[in-house]
Amino acid sequence: VRIFNEKEVDELIVLDIDATVRGEEPNYDLIQSLASECRMPLCYGGGISTVEQVRRIISLGVEKVAISAEAVNRPGFITEVASQIGSQSVVVVLDVKKKGLLGRYSVFTHNGKKAASQDFSKLVTRLGDLGAGEILVNSIDLDGEMTGYDMALIEKVRSLTTLPLTVLGGASSLEDIARVIS
Repeated sequence: VRIFNEKEVDELIVLDIDATVRGEEPNYDLIQSLASECRMPLCYGGGISTVEQVRRIISLGVEKVAISAEAVNRPGFITEVASQIGSQSVVVVLDVKKKGLLGRYSVFTHNGKKAASQDFSKLVTRLGDLGAGEILVNSIDLDGEMTGYDMALIEKVRSLTTLPLTVLGGASSLEDIARVIS
């Protein structure tokens, strides 16, 4: 975090991708430690399933919470959280991969192990109305591959919503990042 402070990073997102899989609560000690050092907006996600957890995380100095499994499996949770902390502080994480011969996009939770029953396009379209302030889209197929972003996925999400997007999965160069921004 100190290095990111020195580099004047705009925002930091910390995701405990194993918390939900293991059925664990957010690591409040870690969150407090990160927030106390952080000089930029901090977003935390992982193991969040109740509004009480969200309130506690925000009380530790975190500006935004990232919710995934609970948001996908129980979309009304997005509204509950937004009513407590404001939409500007609600980031919905969508872990997405292509399925089937047609290459349709599907949302997964639990580190890509559980397919969501929600239709990808319908879910993305509803997120703003539910109270999400941002979407973080992760291409499971390209995560760690360093072969460039899934531009079709990004274009699809952008066509379905005007919410701010953060994209993960595939970046290998500054050119890849510039391509997404443009």
